[in-house]
Amino acid sequence: MEIVETFGYLSALLIGISLGLIGGGGSILAVPVLAYLFAVNENIATAYSLFIVGTSSLVGGLKQHLKGYVDWKTAIVFGIPAIVGVALVRYYVVPALPDVFFKINDFEFTRRMGMLGLFALLMIPAAFSMIKKHEFKQQNSDDAANYNYPLILTEGLLVGGITGMIGAGGGFLIIPALVILANINMKVAIGTSLVIIAFKSLLGFFLGDALTMDINWKFLAVFTGISLVGIFIGSYVSNFIDGNKLKKGFGYFIFVMAFFIFYMEFFIKNK
Repeated sequence: MEIVETFGYLSALLIGISLGLIGGGGSILAVPVLAYLFAVNENIATAYSLFIVGTSSLVGGLKQHLKGYVDWKTAIVFGIPAIVGVALVRYYVVPALPDVFFKINDFEFTRRMGMLGLFALLMIPAAFSMIKKHEFKQQNSDDAANYNYPLILTEGLLVGGITGMIGAGGGFLIIPALVILANINMKVAIGTSLVIIAFKSLLGFFLGDALTMDINWKFLAVFTGISLVGIFIGSYVSNFIDGNKLKKGFGYFIFVMAFFIFYMEFFIKNK
């Protein structure tokens, strides 16, 4: 096994450990690890990331369910349009994207640049959501959720479409929507978001990518399995280390990774 691949599998373990420690966000590193350490193309990297994100979020969501922090009705209401959005993008949109969007003189704006550039762009608000603690205003906690179905449908399709395009969960978009639109507290919003991310990512993968591309199931199972081991290691270590204190530092790391992706795709690969 090459040194780079070994480092890639170690990164899979670190992704899981970070998820176990800070409760979310770590899986956003799956795409750059797959794209740069395993040298897979952008379609496969985002597809595999959906599976990895979905599986790790499912483990996290089940843990939150056991603690009573999942609102299943809200998960279903928000999750269905998100699942539709992911599946449509992965089945119809991604396979139809051209290799080159446009060309200006010697500069080519490729599909890889578009997908990874969008991914890096959305890593920035995700990083800020970890660096700065946000408190979203819940409505009267005694009131039952009053769902604005047209708004929820629009939000779900949009977040699902973004997830399908870049292969990331989008928790930083889902959590404030759950607090504001579904009138649930932050802890329940976090737990519920993990369930939504799990089902929209996994169903988007199986209804889209698994039907349109050849999947290296052995590699995907090994990478995901290592990440899951990391989650349990991180969960154990979290008994001794406050994950919230590490979250800010991890946010800065994701911020740096976003600029690394921009640099690699728009400067290095176009030389």
